[in-house]
Amino acid sequence: MEVDPKAFQTEKEKAHTHYLKEREIYCPYFGQKVVLNAEGFHHLQFSAGRERPKQEQLTKFRLLPLALQIIRKSGTLQEYRVLLESVGKKKQDGFTPMKEVQYWAFIAIVGEKQKKIRVIVRKIGNGNIVFHSVMYHSKRKDGKQQLYTYGIEDEK
Repeated sequence: MEVDPKAFQTEKEKAHTHYLKEREIYCPYFGQKVVLNAEGFHHLQFSAGRERPKQEQLTKFRLLPLALQIIRKSGTLQEYRVLLESVGKKKQDGFTPMKEVQYWAFIAIVGEKQKKIRVIVRKIGNGNIVFHSVMYHSKRKDGKQQLYTYGIEDEK
């Protein structure tokens, strides 16, 4: 599906403006604030070093206000995962530093059209809990609800 470049840019700017309004938002589940940083907004546009398809970016931009609403209201966790991941660039010795990365997923039905969406936040090592991504909560091809027991770190 072809995305109109002008409409895409408008949606991107709207989402970015909304994202920058607050640098942190309180999440009842954690009892603390979730940071909204440049890395989170960047992840809406790129994954694994590659640009996401424009239609996918557009969807994420449009879901962003609902994602922030879910973070503000979530008192119950739906998914959790801890992984050891490479973080940063390779050192001179060829090794990449590894850190523990925690992922949390909140799933909610929100908005006027009652969309079921999934919001991912993460924490690298002892860092802050930060917004990571938003997407529709997927269903399997047979129409039954997909239960995610893996993959919240890469969304697919």
